Parts: sequence; structure tokens; C-alpha cells
Amino acid sequence: MGHREDLLDGAKRCLLDKGWVRTTARDIVAASGANLASIGYHYGSKDALMMEAFLKLTEDWGEQITHTLARAAEAGVPHDERFAAVVDGIVDSFEGDRRFWAAQLEVIGQLGNHPELRERFAAVMPQGREGLVAVFEGVDDTEVPAGAARTTGFLYYALFTGLWVQWLIDPQQVPKGRDVVEGMRRAVAGTVLEAPEK
Repeated sequence: MGHREDLLDGAKRCLLDKGWVRTTARDIVAASGANLASIGYHYGSKDALMMEAFLKLTEDWGEQITHTLARAAEAGVPHDERFAAVVDGIVDSFEGDRRFWAAQLEVIGQLGNHPELRERFAAVMPQGREGLVAVFEGVDDTEVPAGAARTTGFLYYALFTGLWVQWLIDPQQVPKGRDVVEGMRRAVAGTVLEAPEK
């Protein structure tokens, strides 16, 4: 690998090991074997490099979870069963990626201090919503209509974000997929306050 790729790989490791705030340019240099001047040459700044590392980690996770969840439910099962299986698969994946999700939360906390970070984050959100529709519906990204990404994608993004934040706080309180399906069904039907069926 060249210095550019070495720096990206080193920044990814630092992001997972130390987080956004605690990582210094010297940490990245030590992790990558590159030199300090190469950060500015290849990326412009440490924060720009960290943003690229964050986006690459997110992209890597998206590819991994897509392959994992492709097996979450067999073809032809009812949609609510597939939906529940995907929720369970996503939650199960959190345990192996705890450092990644902790870093995600830290990066979100930095958005107010870094307008350029917020802009980059906002720029990839539509792709993230589209990807979540593809994961939940079991299709390729290219098969997701723009309207579905804009509407259902928002819902899936909100659900997904809520699940991982609750999981980071207390994994024991994260609902099972079937409970999420039932909760959504009751919310849409307007039966939230009625006693659930046993």
C-alpha cells in the first residue's frame, strides 16, 4: 500500500481504538508507519482523514451486514417474519462491532463542532437510507425506488439508529424483532393503549 492507503488504514484503527476526539495526528502516523507531512499532502487535514476513515468503516460494515442479513430469512417467508429476522440480525451484529458503534455515536456528537463533518455526514445519509431499504427488503440497492428510499428509508434509518443507541446503553433492553413488528403494527392500527393479546 502507498502512504494514502496506509494513513487511511491507520486512521481506521485509531478511530476504533481511541475514538475521534482522543486521536491525534501523531497517533495516526504511529499506527500507519507514514509521516506527519503525508496527512496534509494526501488528505489536507487530520479531520478530513478521520472523516474518510469513518466513511470507509461505515461502508465496510454496510457490505458485511448486507451479506450477513441476506441469510437472515429464507426467500418466500412472510414480510413481517423477514422484517423481524433482519432486526434480530442487526442487533446480533452490534456485539461484534461495539467499538465501531461507540465511534459512530462519538462522531455524531462532533457534528455541531465541525460543519464540514456535518455536510459530509448529510451527503451520505440518502445512500444509507437506500441501503437500509435494500437490507430490510432483501433486494439490491439498485432496485430501491427513490420514493421508497425517501419514505421507508427514513423509517428504517430512525428504527436502526434507535436500536443501536439503546443497545449501547443497555443491550438487555433492546427488543426482539417480533416485538418491533408488533409495536409497529399496533402504532399504525392505533391500538397502542389497548392491552396486547397474549
